[in-house]
Amino acid sequence: YFYPDCPKNYQISMYDKPLCEEGSIEIEMEGVSRSIGIERIHLEDDAGKLIHDASGASLVDFNRCGVPLIEIVSKPDMRSPEEAVNYLARLRQILRYLEICDGNMEEGSLRCDVNISIRLVGSKKLGTRTEIKNLNSFKAVEMGIRFEIDRQGKVLDSGGEVSQVTNLWDADQKKLVMMRSKEYAHDYRYFPEPDLLPLDVDKAWIEELEGRIPELPLERERRFCKEYKLSAYDAGVLCAEKPVADYFEEIARATEEAKVSANWVMREVMEELKSSGATILDFTVSPSDLASLIKLVADDTLSGQAGREVFKEMASTGETAETVVKRLGLQQISAGGELERFVDEVIAGHPDEAERYRTGETKLIGFFIGQVMKKSGGKANPKVTGDIVRKKLGG
Repeated sequence: YFYPDCPKNYQISMYDKPLCEEGSIEIEMEGVSRSIGIERIHLEDDAGKLIHDASGASLVDFNRCGVPLIEIVSKPDMRSPEEAVNYLARLRQILRYLEICDGNMEEGSLRCDVNISIRLVGSKKLGTRTEIKNLNSFKAVEMGIRFEIDRQGKVLDSGGEVSQVTNLWDADQKKLVMMRSKEYAHDYRYFPEPDLLPLDVDKAWIEELEGRIPELPLERERRFCKEYKLSAYDAGVLCAEKPVADYFEEIARATEEAKVSANWVMREVMEELKSSGATILDFTVSPSDLASLIKLVADDTLSGQAGREVFKEMASTGETAETVVKRLGLQQISAGGELERFVDEVIAGHPDEAERYRTGETKLIGFFIGQVMKKSGGKANPKVTGDIVRKKLGG
């Protein structure tokens, strides 16, 4: 039928001769794995875009019209809005790992149509389905499904029947708007496209492509748990974006401290990226430079606090850790007369606390370490400081 946003008035689709059939995507919900079936994957050409302005006029944008797109049709294996969002997030993650598209839903790189049907308790047959077209965010998918489940439930509870309709989700008004009703396969009036030749995909080429598929996100998450002894949560955060996973893994191999490296990436690096608006690909601190900083903290050249200060300078200036440490004079004091002098001054300045420590109030060790840290400008090694205090106070 007529497409107002498609100038040739019909859309080309591989509907009855798909490229792929009978696949699946594995998702995890609360630690339990589930397989969501893929019915088929086929190509279509994109339509244009209708824009309805406040004056009542309708504008047509043909910029994307005729551009090929991939349509991935899942099976009715999802049972909740949360599962649908989880599936969509995993699918987008795979597409990004494979560098098929950037997956930016708000920009139209990835869109989602949702079919919803419910059934009465005890029934095995799904009810009449309805569709929500062109959802462009995870939030819209979740809210649209939730609203439609609630609407269909109310219709059935009141003794009515659900009609097959296609809806649009109005994100501003947070409501569903009916687009058209009773849409069946014969309504599309399929006919062969005379200008397109049959596509014959060579089996050898398929096998070659299979061999080029990189490690996919779920496989990588499981490997991170096994190889680096990370929690499932940490592995999930690090593997959410392939460049971040690559960044972490280079640091972990350089430092041989996977958990410490993971903490730096998930805390300092991600906080810096969020505040600056940068991505890991254009981040000023390279994996090798961050690995060097982590080693300086690990070997007590820097305190943890000083390490975080150095990191911020590295992110701001692009300098290496060694350069920043030298410029700011942040090397940790771990030995020598200077550290002992600081301890002696603190003990002399707090005779009452020193006496209380000697008489058994050993928890005051934290007080003395804190005073030495303050006197040294944060450069004193806390562990070594504690050892010196215990030695001088006899405990």
